[in-house]
Amino acid sequence: MIYTVTFNPSLDYYVQVNNLKSGVVNRTVSERLAIGGKGLNVSLALNELGDSTLALGFVAGFTGNVIKERATALGLNHDFIEVAGQSRINVKIKSNNETDINGRGANVTQSDVNNLIKKLIALLDKDDWLTVSGSIPAGLSDKTYYNLIKKLKDTQGINVVVDACGKLLTETLKCKPFLIKPNIYEMCEIFNLNTIPDLEGIYACARKLQDAGARNVIVSMGSSGAVMVTETQQSLYVRAARGQLVNSVGAGDSMIAGFIHEYIKSGNYFSALNFATAAGSACAFTNNLATKEQIEYVESLML
Repeated sequence: MIYTVTFNPSLDYYVQVNNLKSGVVNRTVSERLAIGGKGLNVSLALNELGDSTLALGFVAGFTGNVIKERATALGLNHDFIEVAGQSRINVKIKSNNETDINGRGANVTQSDVNNLIKKLIALLDKDDWLTVSGSIPAGLSDKTYYNLIKKLKDTQGINVVVDACGKLLTETLKCKPFLIKPNIYEMCEIFNLNTIPDLEGIYACARKLQDAGARNVIVSMGSSGAVMVTETQQSLYVRAARGQLVNSVGAGDSMIAGFIHEYIKSGNYFSALNFATAAGSACAFTNNLATKEQIEYVESLML
């Protein structure tokens, strides 16, 4: 079973504005509303690929109810914990470039987090997968993900995947997660790099993250593809398919879903990285999360 955790799910409001200008009234050309949050996107992508998942996390208020209703309508299994406040609304503006305005999110307390941990302990079995992704609401510590994973240590043999920024990610390395997936900019931030290194430099940084505890590391690089170092001492690189960027939201989450889907099927790191990169690219080439057919088509272009 694959479980995803989203501390800060959202309603994402996408608007297209021609030539956005500051300080004046702008009018949309098109608009749409979708549920979001990194873990929730992973579940949606896995669901599209035919894998059974359960989406967990926190929702609140009117927007939280809409998130649950839309998840159900999309056929997604979920068991969110209701908390105080309002789940966030993120505004995604597409104009000459992409601009995101992300909300703060619900009021999640440590007591709420403890309830989630109890739920996970009751659910998780050997060989299950658990993804912990995205930001956390204001007021929670940078050690939140570390503390959550550490308290699951009695559940042996689970495959933990972490996709987060900064200390929220690096603190979890002590728990030896199965996989982490920083993007190239997040990796540069971790190592205080002012410029993107060459391929060998990226491998070197990924190995440092391994030395700190991660079993496997993927560094996603957008149109430049992806790098992976594995616990079997492999250094892998996959080129991304060529295509027009339409929307980058969800591409990294689709990569994680694609990796888990293919790795469960084949047990092969390169095949999993290749399919993951295809899934991320396919998502970037469409307005929504990509369909299975779109992912398989993009993968065929990479062979």
